[in-house]
Amino acid sequence: MASVKLILRTQQADKKGECPLYVRVIKDRKTKFIATGYKFRENQWDAEEQRVRKNFPNSARMNAILIKKVADAAGEVADLERKSKTVSARRLKEAINGKRSENFFTYAFARLEKIKPSLSIKTHRTYKSQLEKFETYIGSRDVNFDDMTVTFLNDYVSYCQNKLKNTNTTAKYSLLILAIFFKEAIREDIVDSNLYPFDKIKLKKEAGKRMFLSKTQLEEFKKIEVNPDSKAQVFKDMFLFSVSAGGLRLSDVIEIRWEHIDLENHRLSKKIRKTGRVHSFKFGQSAIDILNKYKPKKINPAHFVFPLLENDGLYLSNDLFADSELARCSSLCSLHLRAIGKKMKLPFSLSFHLARHTFATNALNNGMRIEHVSKLLDHTNIGTTQIYAKIVSQELDDAVDKYVF
Repeated sequence: MASVKLILRTQQADKKGECPLYVRVIKDRKTKFIATGYKFRENQWDAEEQRVRKNFPNSARMNAILIKKVADAAGEVADLERKSKTVSARRLKEAINGKRSENFFTYAFARLEKIKPSLSIKTHRTYKSQLEKFETYIGSRDVNFDDMTVTFLNDYVSYCQNKLKNTNTTAKYSLLILAIFFKEAIREDIVDSNLYPFDKIKLKKEAGKRMFLSKTQLEEFKKIEVNPDSKAQVFKDMFLFSVSAGGLRLSDVIEIRWEHIDLENHRLSKKIRKTGRVHSFKFGQSAIDILNKYKPKKINPAHFVFPLLENDGLYLSNDLFADSELARCSSLCSLHLRAIGKKMKLPFSLSFHLARHTFATNALNNGMRIEHVSKLLDHTNIGTTQIYAKIVSQELDDAVDKYVF
């Protein structure tokens, strides 16, 4: 049997000290609140008598309105309970409101397909996987926007951390994707902005730790022998190219074509996949040596520099194919670099992204100004680059601790 009661939410008092009044429905120990549209000061409400006090203007008229509201709500609850023995608190709320609350998954998946043309394949896939992850946690798609309370989402965070062993950063990202669709629904006036729960959930940000190869480790990496006829050699060369060419990301190194390279002036100019900006910079002798290793007798500007992709044009004309090819190359690269890292007995897993970190920390260690490092990394905010400066600073502190007495 459900209970219906009026509750003044004093914790939601506005600047005038007025608090919203809700109809509270409890069914099977689950609670739903339905806004009445009225606000009162705490001293104007008698919680025990369930009525406004006489110090409220026109209190008799207001009490009559509230009595009718509770009676109507109780009537709706009774009617629905007679029809169904398994009715939920949410369904009772829908009946009282006279309409069904919007289903989150129905909206989110439909919205995702609508905005698909404006998203990269990778972003679309990420959004979809996060929605499916949330669906797996719930066990169905029977979740409305008003079910997504702070408590409900905190339980989801606990599931991510304890069951899936997600870090705080990963759990926070999962909430971020859900919040994107919630905000879209608010923007379209499908959901009331007062229902937005994500800004009330606090997750501590974990301190990021960027690994990189020291100068000694980098020299050791260069000396590691791999099969010269295998893709391991290609990925090793690509890693070293990135270290000496602005810390380019794997996807951008894979996509370098000869038309992007100015061998005479030692410059590279290409659109960066992540930002969509054209990035142009000068590279060093080490990068030139690697390019010369792959330079054919007759250069075709449209051909890729590193022999990982076919030069048939399909990669450039089919985004879905390009995305799958990048994923394939990335997986293969990770496999070979991890193997090299194990040979070197590194205390961390070697990945291609460490080439970017290695470039930044070594450039700063060699005295390059942080503004220049930031420009080469194509950072929009120098604050991002300062993370590497902190790493260099920490190295200096460690050196003092070790060698200065």
